[in-house]
Amino acid sequence: MIENTDQSPRPFRLGLIAMPWALFNRPSVQLGALKGYLAQAAPEVQVACLHPYLGLARELGLELYQQISQDVWLCEGLYAGLLFPQQREVLRGFLAKRLKNCQAAGAWDLAELSSSSAQTKLMPFGCIDRLWQKVDDHLQLWLARQNWGQFALVGFSVCFNQLLASLYAAQQIKLLQPQLPIVFGGSSCVTEMGRSLLATFPWLDYVVPGEGELALANLCQALAGQQTVLAPQIMSRKTPATGEPLACGQLKTLDALPTPDYDDYFSDLRREFSGEPFVPELPVEFSRGCWWGKCTFCNLNLQWHGYRGKTAAQMEQEVLSLSARHGCLDFSFTDNVLPGKEAPAFFTRMAAGEKDLRFFAEIRVNQRGETLKGYRQGGLLAVQAGIEALSQGLLARMRKGATVMENLALMKESLALGIRLDGNLITCFPQSTEAEVAETLVNLDFVLPFTPLTAATFFLGYGCEVACKPEAYGIRAMVQHPHNRKLFPPQLLPSLTLLINDYHGDRAHQRRLWQPVVKKIRVWQQFHEARRSPAHLLPPLSYRDAGNFLLIRQELPGQAALHHRLRGASRAIYLACETIVEFAELARLFPQLSPAQLATFLEELAAKRLLFTQGTRYLALAVHKEKGLGAVNE
Repeated sequence: MIENTDQSPRPFRLGLIAMPWALFNRPSVQLGALKGYLAQAAPEVQVACLHPYLGLARELGLELYQQISQDVWLCEGLYAGLLFPQQREVLRGFLAKRLKNCQAAGAWDLAELSSSSAQTKLMPFGCIDRLWQKVDDHLQLWLARQNWGQFALVGFSVCFNQLLASLYAAQQIKLLQPQLPIVFGGSSCVTEMGRSLLATFPWLDYVVPGEGELALANLCQALAGQQTVLAPQIMSRKTPATGEPLACGQLKTLDALPTPDYDDYFSDLRREFSGEPFVPELPVEFSRGCWWGKCTFCNLNLQWHGYRGKTAAQMEQEVLSLSARHGCLDFSFTDNVLPGKEAPAFFTRMAAGEKDLRFFAEIRVNQRGETLKGYRQGGLLAVQAGIEALSQGLLARMRKGATVMENLALMKESLALGIRLDGNLITCFPQSTEAEVAETLVNLDFVLPFTPLTAATFFLGYGCEVACKPEAYGIRAMVQHPHNRKLFPPQLLPSLTLLINDYHGDRAHQRRLWQPVVKKIRVWQQFHEARRSPAHLLPPLSYRDAGNFLLIRQELPGQAALHHRLRGASRAIYLACETIVEFAELARLFPQLSPAQLATFLEELAAKRLLFTQGTRYLALAVHKEKGLGAVNE
């Protein structure tokens, strides 16, 4: 039982904090959603959302801040060196090497040299020391500006790249205001991860290990004396969590979830920046969870129990109201994947509207064809797609529920429609075979015309199926990631359960096996980087249709452009492969050709990398010129 000894009539004030390295050009959807919900469900709670990451972005410069925020170990290490000064000797060289990948670091370093001694200028790791000082100076000044005595509770949203920053800030707040309760929540605090944080760091009082709305409302009311017990899913230093299912602590539906409240972000933005150095992109939630939910490497859904989504009408109202209130036209869906049923209706509504709204979203590879066209017409200009592999065996073991051909079809259609596609190709997946790597290398030749993927080395994420069934993937033991051993003092690691882990198994073998793929992806990226000029308006593989013949233009690295002319039936067959088609259907469409003749022609196209084949299915790879031009000129 929690007793409220404060009999004063003052309102219950809650401070919600999003630390670096949240993206500076977006408000925190976690903070905005919690504030909006509490205003409706617990109006007696006054919420202030705080965004210290804006100030740090201003101090470091937007470009450097953005580049650092893309490296999880650099993000965590810059605050680990503040929370654990004894780790600095280990961290200094590690972080300096990673900082070299930040192109903005050089300019920042030169700008800072004027304030350092001649000896420091020559130190190879001096930039890291100055970064530590800059980051700490910013935090201390930001802490000193706040009136912590006004709050009855302070909460941190702790997601990817925010753990060490949040732990350090919470420690410093506790030093300033020892009696102020502190609660952590977010994707880095789920189940055992949250329990280990509570046990390891004494300045934490509570952890919410799942969805936050209901639990945070209960915690505020309990601390205010309006509830007598904590909700069972809340972890407390005084009262351990009961272990009841997380479902009891989340909303049954999202129907009544109000529009996120981003007013505090824009207030902080005006305070930190004069003028408008950037136009914010507003995050919105269409759904929580994942309606697929079968990928063996994924741990993004640990905080959700089941899949829930909003209606198209509700989503439309939310987007339009946020746009009108904040004068923004760009939105980013935070969903793990767009809802299959309501998303098409939403984008149809957007297409019918008068606002020039633009969206980013994560999609599955089956959201193609007319569905993807509808998304594009409604303003979807950028997607993160779950490609992950170009080997059918790997896709099956990852349980992606997709084929290599479907991956290529999405990459092609996105390029044709003018949708920027970002995706990863996971390397070093446990028990990958030489045949799967060889298949990947071959298929990389066929995706050359499309937007390059990013090589992402497999990591053992807490709670994913691979981690839960390690023996099925040849994993002998799960261990702390070696980079975590740089971040945390050795005496703390045994008690911590962290998001990113490592394993003993075939890791070294996989690194050697996948090295050719990593190199080939880099060549792919360099090929496209070299084409970024006004002279390259067309995709690397495109066609023009004359009615009785096709002219296909093909660019390959280090070669002059090739031209292929297809006439008559050859043209018709290629156009019939514009979308994925079975051999039996092609044979039906072109009865004048024998199956052997048809197969030979298709094999010739595949040998020239104009066509992709998988089993008995075929896909033409060239993008129509007019569509390609439309994509580039968007």
